[in-house]
Amino acid sequence: MASLTGKIAIVTGGSQGIGRAIAEQLAENGASVVVNYVHNTDKAKEVVATIESGGGEAIAVQADISQVADIRSLFQQTIDRFGQLDILVNNAGVAIYKPVVEATDEDFDTTFALNARGTFFALQEAARRMVNGGRIVSISTAGTVAGAPTASFYTGSKAAVEQFTKALAKELGGRGITVNTVSPGFTDTDMLAHNPQFKEIGAQMSPLGRLGQPADVADVVAFLVSDQARWITGQNIQAGGGVV
Repeated sequence: MASLTGKIAIVTGGSQGIGRAIAEQLAENGASVVVNYVHNTDKAKEVVATIESGGGEAIAVQADISQVADIRSLFQQTIDRFGQLDILVNNAGVAIYKPVVEATDEDFDTTFALNARGTFFALQEAARRMVNGGRIVSISTAGTVAGAPTASFYTGSKAAVEQFTKALAKELGGRGITVNTVSPGFTDTDMLAHNPQFKEIGAQMSPLGRLGQPADVADVVAFLVSDQARWITGQNIQAGGGVV
């Protein structure tokens, strides 16, 4: 993997699961990482400590990505601390599974406020502040292709992210900034643990016969933010072990 030495990266939702794996992998490749979190200060500090113990540089920044003011503060704190932004990974998200007939206004609004609205305004800040030649990756889900009962507003919110990616890739191409989406399948995280039926289903659906691990997704993201992926933009990379 190409070196990310000298690059500054923000990873939203970087304190656990896929976000943590991404933050740690980017740091291992040489980037200085801003680990964004909203609630769990201890976990965020643990990620920073892990990165620093490996010789990397990281800071934890609390910000609720569903709040535009917090998003702008996150980016400003990054610029104040490091002077630039080279990489944004939009990982923060929420998944609520309910049949359409049981979904509440609050379920819908909570999901779209973080997954769609929050990602959109993080993309906006990156477009305004990122250096030329930068890299943007947003995390979606294989569910936007496969479809699933009870996942309508979750996959709907992620489908919006995929469309943001396509548009922004064309808007920022002249600055050499690539914009892509990575769509994990069934990945062994705390989010999946809340839906234990998916563990067995996920392993059965993959031709590789297992659940994905956060590191599997992190390696794909690390490639996309490297110089080796300079010719890939506007794409949705399926990183789900062949589930779709």
